[in-house]
This record gives sequence, structure tokens and C-alpha cells, in this order.
Amino acid sequence: MSFSSLPPEIQSLLFLTFLTIYLVTLMGNCLIILVTLADPMLHSPMYFFLRNLSFLEIGFNLVIVPKMLGTLLAQDTTISFLGCATQMYFFFFFGVAECFLLATVAYDRYVAICSPLHYPVIMNQRTRAKLAAASWFPGFPVATVQTTWLFSFPFCRTNKVNHFFCDSPPVLRLVCADTALFEIYAIVGTILVVMIPCLLILCSYTRIAAAILKIPSAKGKNKAFSTCSSHLLVVSLFYISLSLTYFRPKSNNSPEGKKLLSLSYTVMTPMLNPIIYSLRNNEVKNALSRTVSKALALRNCIP
Repeated sequence: MSFSSLPPEIQSLLFLTFLTIYLVTLMGNCLIILVTLADPMLHSPMYFFLRNLSFLEIGFNLVIVPKMLGTLLAQDTTISFLGCATQMYFFFFFGVAECFLLATVAYDRYVAICSPLHYPVIMNQRTRAKLAAASWFPGFPVATVQTTWLFSFPFCRTNKVNHFFCDSPPVLRLVCADTALFEIYAIVGTILVVMIPCLLILCSYTRIAAAILKIPSAKGKNKAFSTCSSHLLVVSLFYISLSLTYFRPKSNNSPEGKKLLSLSYTVMTPMLNPIIYSLRNNEVKNALSRTVSKALALRNCIP
């Protein structure tokens, strides 16, 4: 159903808004990936994980936004059974991977600040590859079990999904069977997937805060905090919107309100991540400047 209850003029305005956000998201995250790969100064573990996060945000956006734009533009509100299942699968996969990847970045910042002399040894190429794989892997079993289980139920009610993508709760309302066990699994699974990385992030930043407080100079404290501020802002945006969407009481959880909250972490956060990391990070801004200068110099050399 997407935003079909809104007037056509509002839907056209939403299409232009979401199209702009979508293009900014793709360009911003692609630019982060290209710059961190091209600039030797950004080959540290922190930017390795930032590339992973940008790649994830691109995938997350591709799963949801193109279909939503097509619905708003062409008023084609249909999606096939297989298409719905595929969209849900990759939504779960990328969502779970982002939770764990944000925890991995927090651990990377903890090692960098609390053990700076051992940082290159601890976060060597092999370790960072293992941490990245450990962040991506949980998405596979969670997405496979939840999507396969949900789509194995019989669907004999209305075929109208009251959302702008195939999320679990609105699709579950179309099932005409006992879903109590699945709902328990979904709640427990969501709590574990959200809370385990969240606790790891809290533990990391508790240790980081204690280490920063021990730094004698104000300049040193500001420098240490600046390396974490971008990640903290991204984590806050993601977890606050996610928690408000899935952990509010049902009595306060209207379909339209949930759509708006879902927009924040499926559409807005992927766009804001590269902006936050670029504007609040001098190394990224300097690398962008160097990359642009090299590109312009190369262009001038070509006859």
C-alpha cells in the first residue's frame, strides 16, 4: 500500500524527495568507498570498516528504495510473492549485518584509543577481515530462518501489505494460521540481534570514556573524542529509530507512524552516514580534496 492513502500531489513530492535522497546516498557511499580505496592515507582498519558500512548502506537502499520510487511514480503497487520474500530476506540480512558492523567499528575505536601502541598489531589485516566476516555472517541465518518460516505459512486474507516494503509485521498480518511461536521467535531474535551489538558498543565506549578522562591535556581529549563522535552519531540515529519501530507497545504503534520511523533507518540514515563521516572527519575531507586534485590534474594532462 506504500503511501497510497496520500493525495497524488503529495506522492509526487515524496517521489522527488526520495529520489534525491536515493541519489545522494548512492553517490555519497560510492565516493567513500572509492576515496578510501584510492588514498593510501586511508588504508587503516577504521576506513576498511567504513568501506564495509558504505557497501552495506548501498545494498540496504537498493533493496527498498527503487521499488518504493516505482510505486510512487507509476502507482504500480503490486509485488510478486517471490519478490516480497526476496525483499524481506535482504532487508533482514543487511539490517542484522549493520547492527554487528557498528559494534565492530566501536571495538576498533576502543583498541585505537585504549591500546594505541598495539593497535597496528591487534588490528592487522587478518583480524580485520575476520571481524568483517563475523559482522556479515549473522545476517544469513537470521534472514534465512525468519523469511523461510514466515513465507511457509498459508496466506488467505487480504493481499494488501500496509507498508512501503515487505517488513515482517505487516506481512504477518496476512497469515491465516497460528503464528504465536513465530512471533516469540521474532521478538527474541530481534532483541538478541539488537541488544548484543548494542551492549558491545556500550562496553567499548565505557572503556573509551574512562581512557579519555585519563588523558591530561584538553587537546588530547578532544582529539580522542573526535575519532569517536561520527560513529556515536551514526549509532544513535540507527538504534533510536530501530528501537522506536520495533520495541514500542502495539497500542502506540500505528501503521502510518511505523512507516515514518522506518523511513528514518531505511532511507535517511544511509544518506546521512557518508555526510557525517565526511564532514566530521578531516582525514576524509583531505583525502577527497587530494583525489579531486589528482583527477583534475589527470584531466588537464589528457589532450
